[in-house]
Amino acid sequence: MAGFEQTIQRFIENLGLSSTISEILTSITLFAIAVLIGLVVYVIFKNYLSRWAEKTKTKLDDEILKNIKTPISLFIVLVGAYYSLGYLSFLRPYSSILSGIFTVAETLLAAYAVVKSITVLVNWYAEKRRKLGKELSEHLLFLLKKIVQATVYIFAFLFILHAFNIDLSGVVVGLGVGGIAIALAIQNILGDIFSAFSIYFDRPFEIGDFIVIGEYMGTVKRIGIKSTRIQLLQGEELVISNRELTTAKIRNFKRMEKRRVVFTIGVTYDTPLEKLKKIPEIIREIINPEKLPDVDKLDRVHFKEFGPYSLNFEIVYYLKTRDYMKYMDTQQAINFAIKEAFEKEGIEMAFPTQTIYLSKTS
Repeated sequence: MAGFEQTIQRFIENLGLSSTISEILTSITLFAIAVLIGLVVYVIFKNYLSRWAEKTKTKLDDEILKNIKTPISLFIVLVGAYYSLGYLSFLRPYSSILSGIFTVAETLLAAYAVVKSITVLVNWYAEKRRKLGKELSEHLLFLLKKIVQATVYIFAFLFILHAFNIDLSGVVVGLGVGGIAIALAIQNILGDIFSAFSIYFDRPFEIGDFIVIGEYMGTVKRIGIKSTRIQLLQGEELVISNRELTTAKIRNFKRMEKRRVVFTIGVTYDTPLEKLKKIPEIIREIINPEKLPDVDKLDRVHFKEFGPYSLNFEIVYYLKTRDYMKYMDTQQAINFAIKEAFEKEGIEMAFPTQTIYLSKTS
């Protein structure tokens, strides 16, 4: 390579130009060659290696080539730019500065390529487990990617410091002391981060679960490092800190295999005993799995109590589904049927009333 560069330099010098112009032309020529090599490498990756990767059974190599072709091409161009600028004598006093700039750029570019490749590997592994029915949590994947990115860029930062001949022992001590100070300053944020790990390992809920937290209920849309986002039934989005979630009482309806429904109906006190005895049979006829496909079974119907203004019957049944809309549709159908049956039987449903008896004194 050095012989090739010298050949170009001698050719330009033989043109009879001034030394400065010869250096500039040599620099431009070398940079143009580097750009051309970068483009050739990019085309090879895009048109040849990518086609070869498409023939393989796995999509892993396709994704890796797709993500590294641009960084590799840019790396070649950066190296070419560095060497081409080295031929300019008026920049030699600044050679150490230029060397530092290119070292930083090349290191960050290499770190970027490594991060993209590892991300592809993580996504490929998650997809492979998904096909085997062993799906990984989206929350874990998110955390894993962030940890990988932070680790790679920290090592890139340390490499840059080493390239500038900075004593890393002092840096490590400084990072330790600074880390303690930062940890004290952002302890609330760190608490949320550790809570994010707690949410993953304990798994009280996952993305897509319908949960109830206090007065709020909705579907989990995203579990982040600091907070979790929940799409509420009203339509708005609730953003709640992970630390608060780990200390709250959470009701997770996705884990519910069956829905147990309990409701009460009341009839008036003047309902005859014969008709009271008919009510359980009427309810059993209405809440029938053969008539209501979402009903699993009717558990019980009982004349529960003498209420303040009604004779109360308690009904308990189970639904096969945890879907809230199906529950409401089924309950609505049951209510209509009860109302219709009671009207046919002449059974009057109670409402809050008060009877006052006056005694006539002589």
